[in-house]
Amino acid sequence: MCRWMAYSGDPVLAEELLFRPVHSLIDQSLHSRMGATTTNGDGFGIGWYGTGETPAVFKSVDPAWNDRNLREIAAQVETPLLFAHVRASTGTPVQRSNCHPFRHGRWLWMHNGSIAGFHDLKRDLLMAVDPSLFPDIEGSTDSETLFFLALTCGLTDDPVDAVARAVGLVEATARKHGVEHPVQMTVATTDGESIWAFRYSSVGRSRSLFYSTKLDRVRELHPEVEVLGRLSDETRFVVSEPLRDLSGAWNELPESSCGIVRPGQDEIRPFSPQALTVPG
Repeated sequence: MCRWMAYSGDPVLAEELLFRPVHSLIDQSLHSRMGATTTNGDGFGIGWYGTGETPAVFKSVDPAWNDRNLREIAAQVETPLLFAHVRASTGTPVQRSNCHPFRHGRWLWMHNGSIAGFHDLKRDLLMAVDPSLFPDIEGSTDSETLFFLALTCGLTDDPVDAVARAVGLVEATARKHGVEHPVQMTVATTDGESIWAFRYSSVGRSRSLFYSTKLDRVRELHPEVEVLGRLSDETRFVVSEPLRDLSGAWNELPESSCGIVRPGQDEIRPFSPQALTVPG
């Protein structure tokens, strides 16, 4: 399965986030410790917010550890909010349009997991996407389909409710096709100001997801780590795997929950799909 990282805080060079941590996302693309697959070499992508109205994205089908262009731009891109994802394909083609993060307007989306039986569910799920959004689907993955279902369900107005409705739609469609336990997901989405992170699976055993402890507390625990002094107290990470082994620095997001990262007070809520009935 894939690995991903979301960062929110003071503007920082992308290379500080992608390459310099001891167990960085680039290192995880080769040596994942907690994922279903050790190596995630089926492409990568980063999305970040700068001076424009919409976020920028850079994607490639090359392995993240072997892309010189990524190193070049990471040394120059400075951003207060970064999404980064390394991909391990679950059957869909290795192509740029299937790399995360996916973008629509100001929104970014990335996903670790899968929709079981997607081959059989795909037509019904795509037909549920709002016709005005459908032309913007570029790839063939279950992850992008879930994104557009969430957009259809009102992601830009109420992300938690929209994802609950989208997941409920997937599970209802799966029941119609006789597919058990269809959803396995850790998802992150953002509008450039807040981050919403979801951990949920139909079977109740979701992929790993962690969020960082408040930086003032981590500095107290680890005054020897020089880089912590360069990050503001508002800095937050949400990651598939901890970026380095620091006791007290990481907290596992509970099963079936949603974490919201925003200026001021962060929040963790229980998450469950909205049960839906699909005709037929």
